Amino acid sequence: MEIFHSVFEWYMANLNYFSIALLMTIEASFIPFPSEVVVPFAAYKAAQGDLNFFLVLFFSTFGALCGSLINYYLAYYLGRPMVYKFADSRMGRMLLLSKDKVVHSEEFFLRNGKSSTFIGRLVPAVRQLISIPAGLARMSMRDFLLFTFLGAGLWNVILAVIGYYFYEVRETIYPYLGEIFIIVGAIFVIYLVYKWRKGRRNT
Repeated sequence: MEIFHSVFEWYMANLNYFSIALLMTIEASFIPFPSEVVVPFAAYKAAQGDLNFFLVLFFSTFGALCGSLINYYLAYYLGRPMVYKFADSRMGRMLLLSKDKVVHSEEFFLRNGKSSTFIGRLVPAVRQLISIPAGLARMSMRDFLLFTFLGAGLWNVILAVIGYYFYEVRETIYPYLGEIFIIVGAIFVIYLVYKWRKGRRNT
C-alpha cells in the first residue's frame, strides 16, 4: 500500500498541463490508458487552486484530438488489411487490440455515420478506436475534427466535474481520500496486467 501511496503522490505532483495533454493523447490513441485517471485528478488539482479548471479542459481535449488524429491517419494511410493485421498481431494484442474490437468499432461507425465520432467518444468500448473506422472511411477532416472535439470535450467536462465535486465534498471523504485514489489506481494496474496476460495467451 505504501508503494501505491508514493506513486500516487508522485503522479499528482507531476500532473500539469503538459502531462495532461500527453496522457490524453495516449488515451485517445490505440495505447490503453483511461481518461478516468487523468481528467478527474487534474480537476481536483484545479479545485485546490494548483491548476486552472478551463485550461484542464482545454489541454485534455487538445490531447484527445491529437491522439484521435494519430489513429485517423494510421488507418487512412495503412488501409483496412494492414489495420486488421496489426490488430491481430502479437504487438496489437499487447496493446489490448483485437480484430473483434476493430470490427465492433467499424460497425458502430457504419451504423451512426459521421456523428459516431461524437457519440463514440462517450462509449467505453468504442472511445479509443472510433477514429480508426473514420480514417478507413476517409471521413472529411472538418467533420472529424468537429465531432471529435465535441465528443471529447463533453466527456472531459463530465470527468472534470466529477473531480471538482470530489474536492467540494473532501471534508466528508477526506479521511479516506488517499485510500480511495490508491485503490482505484491499484484496480487499474491489476486490470491492465490481466488484459495484457489475456492478450498474450491469445497470441
